[in-house]
Amino acid sequence: MDLGLKGKVALVAASTNGLGKATAMALASEGTEVIVNGRDKQNISDTVGEMKAKTGKSPFAVQADVTKPDDVDRMFHEIAGRFGTIHILVTNAGGPPAGSLDDFRDDDWMNAFQLNLMSTVRLIRNAIPFMRKQKWGRIVNIVSLTVKQPIDNLLLSNSLRTSVIGLAKTLSKDLARDNVLINNIAPYYVSTKRIDYLMEQTASRLGITKEDALQNIV
Repeated sequence: MDLGLKGKVALVAASTNGLGKATAMALASEGTEVIVNGRDKQNISDTVGEMKAKTGKSPFAVQADVTKPDDVDRMFHEIAGRFGTIHILVTNAGGPPAGSLDDFRDDDWMNAFQLNLMSTVRLIRNAIPFMRKQKWGRIVNIVSLTVKQPIDNLLLSNSLRTSVIGLAKTLSKDLARDNVLINNIAPYYVSTKRIDYLMEQTASRLGITKEDALQNIV
């Protein structure tokens, strides 16, 4: 299927693991010029090699931490220098720790705020000028099913990811006039490292095995 994405420039944040990596692979297979992003240099190198082998496309890689404002600004400077624009932005980041109200102090809340809300804000803010100028853009936020139904013991994720929905809905009408569309994807459980971690946390909390915890959600 040709989705009309050949030659488009797409940044997929946190794309060396999990859903971000799968998204980058899918875009590359459509002929998109993909920017791979991650914090770990080795993970980036491994992803670039795997993508080239599977799709024939060699992605542009930028090592950056999306929770750090200077890193995000630098990443877009590098993208502009390489491609001159960006057409597609997929905002994505790891999930905050599992736990309940008594488990977290202010620092934990602020870290989750930077990870799941402010990273999205900064990525979108940097991408919009390019999209408005060319009168075309697509922004996709990978959030979580927690925005529809809170999940036990995921207080930080339940709270912060929902704010991304408010951000996207508020921006949608303003961006539409320049043919920039913004949408959210709210996946449930997908077999990633994040889910492996959550199953370990659930097993410990309930006094069951990780396999039993996984079977419960299956």
